[in-house]
Amino acid sequence: MDIFEWSERAACRDEDPELFFPVSDMGPGAQQTEQAKAICARCPVRAECLTYALESGLDYGIFGGTTERERRALVRRNRAAGQPRAA
Repeated sequence: MDIFEWSERAACRDEDPELFFPVSDMGPGAQQTEQAKAICARCPVRAECLTYALESGLDYGIFGGTTERERRALVRRNRAAGQPRAA
């Protein structure tokens, strides 16, 4: 599915994009991450967003309710289990 097909249904479509790109993991950045994840938690296309981030190798930002660190860990677990890159 094309990103434009599912992104129109995303819970974040009317949010400030900067919310999903916190500058740190601490203090205000941690609060920003929690805010972004709360939006992702109610998103009907969360799985599509996560798949997009994994397949595109996005290194920054919150996608599909995950941080870049969480996505890297997911990729490592999938590789260790012999699964393809996307969830």
